[in-house]
Amino acid sequence: MNLQELYQRWLEKSKENEEIYGELVSIAGDEAAIEDRFYRELEFGTGGLRGVLGAGSNRMNVYTVGKATQGCSNYLLNTFENPSVAIGYDSRIHSDLFAETAATIYAANGIKVYLYRQLMPTPALSFAVRDLKCQGGVVVTASHNPAKYNGYKVYGSDGCQITTEAAKAIQQEIDKVDPFADVKKGDFQTLLQEGKIEYIGKDTERRYLDAIATASVLPKGISREVSIVYTPLNGAGISCVPDCLKEHGFTNITIPEEQKNPDGNFPTCPYPNPEIREALEVGLAWAEKTGSDLLLATDPDCDRVGVAVKGETGYTLINGNEMGVLLLDFVCKMRLAAGTMPQNPVAVKTIVTTPMAAKVAEHYGVELRDVLTGFKFIGEQIGRLEQEGHPERYIFGFEESYGYLSGSFVRDKDAVNASLLICEMFAYYKHEGKSLLDVLASLYEQYGFYQSRLLSFTFEGSAGFAKMQSLMSGMRENQPKEIAGFAVEAVGDYQASVITKKNGEQETVNLPKSNVLRFFLEGGLEAVIRPSGTEPKLKVYVTAIGETLNRSNQVAEQISACFTAWAKGE
Repeated sequence: MNLQELYQRWLEKSKENEEIYGELVSIAGDEAAIEDRFYRELEFGTGGLRGVLGAGSNRMNVYTVGKATQGCSNYLLNTFENPSVAIGYDSRIHSDLFAETAATIYAANGIKVYLYRQLMPTPALSFAVRDLKCQGGVVVTASHNPAKYNGYKVYGSDGCQITTEAAKAIQQEIDKVDPFADVKKGDFQTLLQEGKIEYIGKDTERRYLDAIATASVLPKGISREVSIVYTPLNGAGISCVPDCLKEHGFTNITIPEEQKNPDGNFPTCPYPNPEIREALEVGLAWAEKTGSDLLLATDPDCDRVGVAVKGETGYTLINGNEMGVLLLDFVCKMRLAAGTMPQNPVAVKTIVTTPMAAKVAEHYGVELRDVLTGFKFIGEQIGRLEQEGHPERYIFGFEESYGYLSGSFVRDKDAVNASLLICEMFAYYKHEGKSLLDVLASLYEQYGFYQSRLLSFTFEGSAGFAKMQSLMSGMRENQPKEIAGFAVEAVGDYQASVITKKNGEQETVNLPKSNVLRFFLEGGLEAVIRPSGTEPKLKVYVTAIGETLNRSNQVAEQISACFTAWAKGE
């Protein structure tokens, strides 16, 4: 079926949906617009689906969600006896509609559904899957992407996002589904009355918050009098973060009015990503106005948290690598002091996360494991420890993209857990007369002046997708001998599962295959290149180390400039 035929079929079959049909009518005769919506189907991977909202096979809509849900239903029914699923959603446009659509289809297929009654953080869904002993889970979210996106994250029975093998098996089932003919349907209210759909109760929500409490490490007797500005960025964090902090004594919390209520249009921060300063501007203004010590900002599905702390000259943002190192050091210090450090403790980070973490882990006698990008791989490590009978060995995991987890109660990054931990750390050092910036400076002095950069290059549409693939294949086939004047000592090709040293020696990488290239440069410098799994972007992660912070920043900028020229074809 060519693009025009596909377009005509969607036009014919979507008349019952005023929004989708209206968009399709509006692009009649516009070949470029039709191609962009139909040149491919949204790819289902370990992160599920993610895409721009709208009409067509390359968009997030009730038909693509229905097709994916039917495929997931077929997979679950083929794999498990009497399967059940838990479903959550955030504040994004149509998240509630897509969650209800998915619930109806799963239930119509005879799969028991547990649905959160209101928006909840993604980690709360990960918790619910295991708490309710489900075989699968879904969160309708596009995480930190702009407002025009939505997504469909799928979880396994272990509370982790699905494995590569499961994603492939589900994709095979999805490929068999005609979105207009093969999707089983039912009436939501009828299925709810029949008990085939059940709302997740307050007891599960309570157990989630109680589990987070077990990860608290702040000693008693230390004042929680910290003035905090917290913004959920119009997302799901409002449902849990303030309550969690207040239950642990952090009661001086200001929430910006313009970002308090759920709103998928994100009117005050079009790109609701706490990794970028623009998303924190409203919170920073409130922090200035209130004179608060600390700013916390969680993304729409509340699995990432950004932080700014008050200093002598204003507020300083702490990036994901810096916060991860601070928290790893704090957790180790507190657990050793309290006598709660397990035997053979384990921490986990991703390969694009700062190598500085290895120095901290070594200092405390903690085994540090490196995994591929994506918190599901950190969750898998927790699962392996649990299978070995020692989940308590896991003490902390983090990734540079502002995701942290200090307990084994969920299997995804958790901004509710992290927000509490950050407040506890701030209060502890405030009690000692130190700021987090003071502590970070001392860690640099102790372990080395590591600095990082994340470069993101956007490639929209079918031409952009092809360009991105061409850049990756070109770099893989013609690997540089030096980058920005620094010799390449070794190259890790995670698609081929090998690291090749400059003398030709090779060692096997014991990680799942992934389209990632990692360059180990002289002096401990690194650069990692990978296409995003959720956006039309090519990402480059740069790590620099120097004898001073200024020198590290200079080196990071030098390497970044080299990759920017490469991505632009210069």
